[in-house]
Amino acid sequence: MNILKLKNLFNSELKDLFPKNEIQSFFYLLSDAYLGIKKIDIALNPDFNIPISKEKQFHSALAKLKKEVPLQYILGETEFYGLPFIVNKNVLIPRPETEELVAWIINEVQSKKFKVKSNSSHSLNILDIGTGSGCIAISLAKNIPMAKVWALDVSEKALETANKNAKLNIVDIHFINTNILEINKLSIKFDIIVSNPPYVRELEKEEIKANVLEYEPSLALFVKNEDPLLFYDKIADFALANLNKNGILFFEINQYLGDATVHLLELKGFKNIELRKDIFDKDRMIKVEI
Repeated sequence: MNILKLKNLFNSELKDLFPKNEIQSFFYLLSDAYLGIKKIDIALNPDFNIPISKEKQFHSALAKLKKEVPLQYILGETEFYGLPFIVNKNVLIPRPETEELVAWIINEVQSKKFKVKSNSSHSLNILDIGTGSGCIAISLAKNIPMAKVWALDVSEKALETANKNAKLNIVDIHFINTNILEINKLSIKFDIIVSNPPYVRELEKEEIKANVLEYEPSLALFVKNEDPLLFYDKIADFALANLNKNGILFFEINQYLGDATVHLLELKGFKNIELRKDIFDKDRMIKVEI
């Protein structure tokens, strides 16, 4: 089969599930991964014949897409903050909004408050709580070379993936396998704590696409309706006990619970609370100081 016919097959088979531009994006990403060719190559050489072995890969991917398996899981990889990451059913697929949180932290570190000294050893300690694939911790370690970064998660399988990603990106991350809901203090003090914890309420499941709801780990996504700020409450207390003086806590948050999260943090005595919107103009992240 030539590449143009295969492209048309994807459009025909997936048109009832995805918008046309998304289907084309799937096909171009698969073509790059399986054949090493770009969109322009397909346009210039539409009669390119695909080897049988590669054609089988495309058909396998198509069958999975028809079941709404996320493309990132089909490929086994994705990109986050310009870095490659292995992803699988044990970890959430990193989102663009989380890249904004990472950028905010890096900008804060580069400010006068956390000026990195090139002639010193590690100048600040960072902890990522609920690290999943390790995307936040690894991106920070890669972009703040003088920082020492820890990453905590309750899932051993998630940490296995995060460890592979740390090696892939050639950074040193100190992994901690524990449940943040069951610990109060660590033996280390941190300058920055960041977390993108579970925050989607069960009542919001109807807003979630099937490819997320059916395939991404629910442990990392959902909280009970009656206690939606469970992790924020616990992590805030943990931060009060484990942050250095002038330390900063960053959260990614539920877009519907921005004011409630701010109020929670105010009651705990945090100062300089800043709520920020994401690129979609939704309340998405918070920075607080102790």
